[in-house]
Amino acid sequence: MPEGTDLAERLRSGDLSAAPAVLNLVENQSPAARSETEELLAAVSPSALGREPAAHVVGVTGPPGVGKSSLLSRLVSQWRARGRSVAVLAVDPSSRRSGGSLLGDRARIEVDPADRDVYIRSTAVGERLGGLAPATRAAASALAAAFDVVVIETVGVGQSETEVADVADTVVVVVQPGSGDVLQFLKSGIMEIPDVLVVTKADLGRVAMRALADLRSALRSLGAREIPVLAVSSVGPPTGISELVDTLDAHRAAIDLPARRLRARRLHALADFTAEHGERGLRGLGGRRAAERWLEEQPPGLDVAALARALAARAATGS
Repeated sequence: MPEGTDLAERLRSGDLSAAPAVLNLVENQSPAARSETEELLAAVSPSALGREPAAHVVGVTGPPGVGKSSLLSRLVSQWRARGRSVAVLAVDPSSRRSGGSLLGDRARIEVDPADRDVYIRSTAVGERLGGLAPATRAAASALAAAFDVVVIETVGVGQSETEVADVADTVVVVVQPGSGDVLQFLKSGIMEIPDVLVVTKADLGRVAMRALADLRSALRSLGAREIPVLAVSSVGPPTGISELVDTLDAHRAAIDLPARRLRARRLHALADFTAEHGERGLRGLGGRRAAERWLEEQPPGLDVAALARALAARAATGS
């Protein structure tokens, strides 16, 4: 049986032990592996499953050093206490020498190594500063067929904030008090990105509460959509973690999940096309916005690979 088909069957049956092989496959850029990845994604697509994959895909982003790994350690523990399986894809900058993950966030997220319902993998972002590698998108799509929660953690630089929003059902932006993160966040123009804002290090007391109040006030003054803002602490007895999980659940329950996932698949296909054909390929489509508009007109049942092939055919013919 082809590897992609075999892995898809394992994921569809709830075999979480397939996760390492899935990551190895999607990160392999050989022509044979890419073909198998297409088979895998087609076999776990909504049209093949007859429904959207059940996982809650959560994006977590924020500046380096803000405490994302500590927060994720507590979140994973809370999800596990609620009986949910969790996969974490920690997207790190790439080593220029090896091309591999540089920071290795897997080592900083505390989990029980004997817990088979938790899978953590550090993945390299590639040559760009920020953004998501095509393999990360593919891995999240595949693992969503088996795990209850799939987390994509990114370093909040460059394109990572906007691109994680293209993939995740719920996006969490993490800031820390007393560091200028709040001001930088407000200046950065990403007010439409977060679904939930989290201020870490609530144990700092007054400075954390000031950051919380500043964010809420700024959101109101800018007329932004209503975004929950929570303060949490990951040190000592954790605080705010259960409330954060409840907030994430409430957001997912409130959104039009099929519509959000459909948009994610279309943008996944565009990202795959761009990774292979570059800016020249995008120009052949009339630019990114023209490509996105064209994708919106395509049948909703098409999987990522079919959409990417359709984009390539359109670029080649210019029509």
